[in-house]
Amino acid sequence: MRSAALLGALPGAVSLVPGRAVRRKDKMPKNILLGLIRSANNPEEDLKAVRDMGLGACQLSVDTYSPELATRVAAALQRYELRPVSLICMGPGVYRWNLKEGPSTIGLVPRENRPARMARLRQGIEFCKDAGIPAVHAHFGFIPEDPKDVLYAEFIAAMKEVAAYALERGVDVLFETGQETPVTLLRAIQDIGTGNLFVNYDPANLVMYGKANPVDGLKILGKHVRSLHAKDGLYPVDPHELGREVPIPTGEVNFPAMLSILKRLDFRGSIIIECELAESTSGYITKTKGYLEKIISADAR
Repeated sequence: MRSAALLGALPGAVSLVPGRAVRRKDKMPKNILLGLIRSANNPEEDLKAVRDMGLGACQLSVDTYSPELATRVAAALQRYELRPVSLICMGPGVYRWNLKEGPSTIGLVPRENRPARMARLRQGIEFCKDAGIPAVHAHFGFIPEDPKDVLYAEFIAAMKEVAAYALERGVDVLFETGQETPVTLLRAIQDIGTGNLFVNYDPANLVMYGKANPVDGLKILGKHVRSLHAKDGLYPVDPHELGREVPIPTGEVNFPAMLSILKRLDFRGSIIIECELAESTSGYITKTKGYLEKIISADAR
């Protein structure tokens, strides 16, 4: 997942062919829904497109937060019977999605833009409360490995403020994985300690940032995982750039193994299809949906 400005180009923004909603197979665990990242600036049309793909959940982004739009989003979610997973809330300022400039530009770890990004998160939290979205969700930055690093202490303090604000409004906070090791993220969750902190597990990010094998990472973070990004990728070969994203299942992510672990953990979240490639078409979404349904159904037997 990248900046909110890019989300309009993600799978939810492709031209979808309207059709009758496809219900989940009886063999699939009823607690697991498949979904899509979707811009919801025009929720009546945008969220209908998700349902027309036969999906039951969504992660949302909007350009401008307002009570009026929150009311429309809430109505559209109810009308199309979609489970809202989280509001993706990032910015303002530049995000560099690489290993060279990413640490100094992404999330709340860098000092530059930190106050403005915290203010944006507070706005997003209010939008979640008004729209009935249970969580706010972001890349929070390259969390330092060293807990004595001054930036680590500053990050923990900033996140405590944001998470406490969310807690008061009944909203959870989801960390997108990838820019830190699973152990570092677990430490941060414990050190922030507000009780409303969970994980949006992006296995491809862990690969593409070179931070962990996604199956092993679940052994550390599994009980905190509330949603999973269905995305695939390769490990980096250039120390300045991320590894390449590739279509599912052609990369390093072992989806059958991950889903088996999540089932053992009684995972009750959503699996959200994400793709930032040219292959991000309705055909790719349908193919990926079918692939995931087979794995989930087989694991449910």
